[in-house]
Amino acid sequence: MNQNGSQNGSSPALKIIPLGGLHEIGKNTCVFEVNDEILLLDAGLAFPTDGMHGVNIVLPDTTYLRDNRHKIKGMIVTHGHEDHIGGIPFHLKQFDIPVIYGPRLAMALLEGKLEEAGVADRTELRSVKPREIVRVGKSFLVEYIRNTHSIADSFSVAIHTPVGVVIHTGDFKVDHTPVDGEYFDFQKLAEHGEKGVLCLISDSTNSEIPGQTPSERSVFPNLDRVFTQAQGRLLVTTFASSVHRVNMILELAKKHGRSVSIVGRSMLNVIAHARNLGYIKCEDDLFVPLNMVNKLPDEKVLVLTTGSQGEPMAALTRIANKEHRQVKIREGDTVVFSANPIPGNTIAVVNTIDKLMMQGAKVVYGRSEGIHVSGHGSQEDQKLMIALTRPKFFLPVHGEHRMLVKHSDTAQKMGIPAENMVIINNGDVVELTKDSIRIADKVSSGIELVDSSSGVVHERVLKERQQLAEDGIVTVAAAIGQTGELLAKPEVHLHGVVTSVEKARMQKVVALTLSDFLSDRWKDFTHSFNGDDLEVDWTKLQASVEAELRRLVRRELQSNPSLVFLLQTPEQTVTASPRRQRSAAKVAS
Repeated sequence: MNQNGSQNGSSPALKIIPLGGLHEIGKNTCVFEVNDEILLLDAGLAFPTDGMHGVNIVLPDTTYLRDNRHKIKGMIVTHGHEDHIGGIPFHLKQFDIPVIYGPRLAMALLEGKLEEAGVADRTELRSVKPREIVRVGKSFLVEYIRNTHSIADSFSVAIHTPVGVVIHTGDFKVDHTPVDGEYFDFQKLAEHGEKGVLCLISDSTNSEIPGQTPSERSVFPNLDRVFTQAQGRLLVTTFASSVHRVNMILELAKKHGRSVSIVGRSMLNVIAHARNLGYIKCEDDLFVPLNMVNKLPDEKVLVLTTGSQGEPMAALTRIANKEHRQVKIREGDTVVFSANPIPGNTIAVVNTIDKLMMQGAKVVYGRSEGIHVSGHGSQEDQKLMIALTRPKFFLPVHGEHRMLVKHSDTAQKMGIPAENMVIINNGDVVELTKDSIRIADKVSSGIELVDSSSGVVHERVLKERQQLAEDGIVTVAAAIGQTGELLAKPEVHLHGVVTSVEKARMQKVVALTLSDFLSDRWKDFTHSFNGDDLEVDWTKLQASVEAELRRLVRRELQSNPSLVFLLQTPEQTVTASPRRQRSAAKVAS
């Protein structure tokens, strides 16, 4: 791949800077910058891995945006999935965005998020329609082009810049029979291709998969079969944002005479907005409150729930764990997983399936059932996008590294020269001119972790949590007198520590170590004034004793737990100093 394309000094340069979404699935966030103006495209989140203890969501590092907040002129949103809009409320707490344009459904979902986060006054939301053109700053004209995806109201965008037209596909697949009747606007893409597209930035998620991604409508007959075969209650889970899938499930519920009870806040929220906007069409009497379910015959019940990814707090997970107050699994229930696990969620999903089966439910899941299709285009869909737009330069995005490489291979087969494309990482600054594409620089990139309190979990805190999870914690409490003697037997407590050392022996070893240390080194921490008054440097003593205890703990336990040393001085000051091995001591005298 070319990384050193020629620079045309007479032409302006467009900088394209992805802050998330590359070499990963999630937190899609992209910066377009020209003439000291910044246009943002999407701002998503990702979900934590197993090692991110206590973390609820993962965001991209936005240092670059915080440092350049004065350049931000606005944001364009392509669709309403969490990995494209979920980060916006958090970013607005750090910098303003003058205006956010996006589809009606995405804006409706985003409005609720901003109000809940208390940042609705830090931006203006404006809904757009297909083929509508909006201006952002002086440098960007953005045209919204309808595409098809797994959520309703999804768009590609044509961004008119001083350098030329850049088309960003957003998430897309080619669906010739869309559930909502909103067809992919191939004509508009072809018009841009005819006039000249400088660069295509394209979704790479399914670039390894040959052929075409099946239509969302192809799921309908398979779900219909499952509904027909179910004798008792039906529990169906899917992504709450999969509006087309939810619409089909509700359509089938009506066909089979089942009343629907919705469980899960996100499912309730999306369905309410989708009905208001006309993307889901059904009568009010189709729905019943959850407390009415047990009063209906089993064959007349459908529970539509969140939890298709085995999320710990999702409704279906709590049902599987027998923790849900109103829904209990019983013999004869059929549970349908109309979603495939996202990479990283497989273990959580199969554990949920096992627990449901153990309680007597029949669980329908897996690719062979045909009850889920991807929302991303496969190789033939990607080829069609390239053929319609006929770009001069090509930039694969939205996917892990192998997916980006495979997509670039497909583009080369479609006639785009290898030197006219780059494979990039988050934080890379792609410089695009009328004649060249190259990686020109690198900005701060990485992740920001947020826990349930909406506070940022810094790297030091995460490492401490990881150490606590892996090796546990040792607490030592000691009272030391003004002349350097132990006033009582030290207290030692082990939490989460795997050891064959008995607590009594550990206390004895700690007491002996402290006595020897104080006997040998007490003078190092004391100063005498006028030969009478003795002043003790308790801070220095704290640090030195803790270092000695840390060495002792590592040697005795053959592990590296966190250490908390509680020191009580004659002035009755008690201080706690939990730290990593390399932290500095902190104590109040």
